[in-house]
This record gives sequence, C-alpha cells and structure tokens, in this order.
Amino acid sequence: MLPSIISVLFFLLYAVNAVPMAPRASASALSGLDTKSFSKTKDYPLPNLGNIVAHDPNILQYDGYFYLYKGGVHIPIHRARNLSGPWEQVGTVLDDSSVIPKQNRSRPWAPTTIQHDNRFYCFYAISENGSRDSAIGVASSDTPVGGNWTDHGAVVNTGKGDLSDIYPYSVSNAIDGAFITDQETGQSHLLYGSYWHGIFSVPLADDLLSVKTPKTPNATNLAYIPDAKSKPIEGSFMTYKEPYYYLWFSHGKCCHFDIHAFPPMGDEYSIRVGRSESATGPFMDKDGHDTLKGGGTIVYGSNHGVVYAPGGVGVLINNGSDADVLYYHYLNTTFGFAQGDAHLGWNYLHYVNGWPVAVEGYVHANGK
Repeated sequence: MLPSIISVLFFLLYAVNAVPMAPRASASALSGLDTKSFSKTKDYPLPNLGNIVAHDPNILQYDGYFYLYKGGVHIPIHRARNLSGPWEQVGTVLDDSSVIPKQNRSRPWAPTTIQHDNRFYCFYAISENGSRDSAIGVASSDTPVGGNWTDHGAVVNTGKGDLSDIYPYSVSNAIDGAFITDQETGQSHLLYGSYWHGIFSVPLADDLLSVKTPKTPNATNLAYIPDAKSKPIEGSFMTYKEPYYYLWFSHGKCCHFDIHAFPPMGDEYSIRVGRSESATGPFMDKDGHDTLKGGGTIVYGSNHGVVYAPGGVGVLINNGSDADVLYYHYLNTTFGFAQGDAHLGWNYLHYVNGWPVAVEGYVHANGK
C-alpha cells in the first residue's frame, strides 16, 4: 500500500509543478476500484502533461505551432506554442457531418493530418464500437486551421460500401488511418486497421485522395496476431529515422473499462513498435519476433500505479536540436476511466542501438 501512496503523491506533485490538472473524480465515482490491475512499474517515465483532453491525438508541427487533431464532432483542431499548452481551438476539419454515408458521421475517430506538397490532408475514420462497417475518409486544405477544408469522402471502405468486397478490405477494419512516404521511391502509403486481420498498408494515388489501382490494391499486411482469439492491435503510426522505418501501434484494450473488474494487468493498452529497412516490412521487434506473428516491443505502458492504458500513439520526428517526441493519450487512475477522461501525454525519445526508449525530462537529439 505504501509504495502505491508514494507513487500517487509523486505524480500529483509532479503534475502540479508542470501544468494544471483536470478535476479529480469524486471518491464515490471510483469506489470499489480494482487497483490490483494497475502496474506500479517504474520502467517507463511519467508523462509530460499535455494539459488537454484528447483521445487518439494527432499532432502536426507548422509555422511555430503544434496543431492537435482529435476525434470528436467534426474533428476539433487546437493549437499551442508548446506541447504542454495552453491550447486554443482554431476550428474543425469538417463544417458538417462527413459525406461518407455511414454511422457516426458527425463524430469521426482517430484523425491523422499531414502536410504534403504545400497542402494539408486529414485522414479520419467513420465507425462505431464493435463494427467492421467502417471507412477511412480524407479532407484537404491549404491551411491547418478550420474553415477551408474540402471533404473528399471515403478512401477505403470495409464491411459495406464501394470495393469493400475486395481484399484486404474484405477481412480488415478501416479505422485508425496513418501515412508514410517511402524514402526511396516517393510512394505514399495509407496504413489502417483494428482487430480483425490487423494492420494493412495500401499505396495511395499521387493526389492522396484514393488508393492507387483501387480495384487491385497492392496491399501489405504489416501486423497481426494469428494464433489468438482476440487480436487487439490498432492505432498504427509509421516514422522513418535512417535507416529504419518504425511501425508503431497500440496493443490491448483501449477503453470502456469496468472499474470493478479491469482486464488482467498488461491486457490494457500499451504502445509497441517494430522496425524494418522497408516501408512495407517485414517488421521485427527487438527480440526478432515478426509483427505479423504477434511481435512488438513495448515502448510505453501503464506505470507508477497512476498512468493507465496509454495508446493512440504518434511520434514527432525532429531534425533540429530537440529529440523526437512520443505522444499518446492515457488515463490517470486518480481521475477516471471514461472516454472523456483521456488526456494527452508525451515523452522525449532516446534511441539505443536503433530502438526507441521513452525518457524522463528533456533529451537533446544528439544525446547518448
């Protein structure tokens, strides 16, 4: 009990000295909490606080600002000079519901916004819990703020919709879109996938608004768990840091927790990675296990008894004096476990023999 109390006190002191915290949940709301499922490991550092509620955050750096996109009504956009805020809302990506004729059109999930050839593209997901009737849509703009975005509709459909009967759409779930450009060929790829048959990559057309050769997509399965009944991998993200491409993803249960019966410790969300010298793999973890066979090295997981189920991962690659940044959402066990309790957290990354490690505090890009 004493180590748990010390961990909580340490986290609260840390948070007070960083940025303001969200209101703490009432004692009655968290009564009977299943605390035995909270990892107290100190193998991972406490997060730097983002000071904003966000689930599946996506961050873009542009013109001296950090722009944050998150799931919600019409895809809210916030910006700040620093990752710790303060954040101001600067519009939404969509002016109205998505043009994709599927459920939850007004509240897209898990956006990923990128800058490409002086234009901004936001890939977003339309879906509902437990359904494979999903789509990855795309909107584009000449500015990262709201007010001038064009919704181009679906890039990929699964379950129902145009070309949804074609492999890999026939076996996969079109949520959690991400983006990477092959450094050698210049070919852009859309990554997507959740549960079902894992994470896929498909080449995009030059305008990024559709899949290249849409009726015969040259798809690659990047990560999968073939031998388990539940296949909880999703939320992929890919980065390049010479000579490797890093495939990041979330593994485990993300949300909708029963506070009286959490999943066994380690079955909640954690952030994992594999690497390859090719944008299409194969990706191996630090122990040589293929991500297509359930592999993936844990880079960040629940810790100190207060950080729970981190996921929705993204990475900012910095080529200047700052180190790369790992960012994610997480739940604080002293606040609550609802979707709206997820907050932005972030840590600098250090690479040890080419493998990313989340570190505490500030790290120079050339630090050892």
